[in-house]
Amino acid sequence: MPTIFTKIAAGDIPSYKVAASDDFYAFLDINPVVEGHTLVIPRHIEKDYIFDLESKDYQALWAFASKVAKAIGAALPCKRVGVAVLGMEVPHTHIHLLPLQSEADMDFRRPKLQLSPERMAEIAAAINREYEKL
Repeated sequence: MPTIFTKIAAGDIPSYKVAASDDFYAFLDINPVVEGHTLVIPRHIEKDYIFDLESKDYQALWAFASKVAKAIGAALPCKRVGVAVLGMEVPHTHIHLLPLQSEADMDFRRPKLQLSPERMAEIAAAINREYEKL
């Protein structure tokens, strides 16, 4: 049975797309810790645990995430783009990328932001523009 992330990558569930390739998909988290909180997933591999990926897929996922992180850093004012691999809430490998002003921005226990659809679309478009330049 496909995961919610597989359905998002396939376009069956709407998302705020940040970047995409044949093998990977990046989209804004709908419950962001900070503005620009992005999830990066493999499109066709439904492995729950990132370290269960085959080496070539693992390396390719990180290469794609690196490009997305550079786009986030260019699109949004931040000191750094943080990365986390938690993967407890959806059984599909995913990487969290968060634009940071401080380490406190990586605290996933913080109340989640409630952003308007317009703001989410604006952020996704800004990151995508920078991604397309890379």
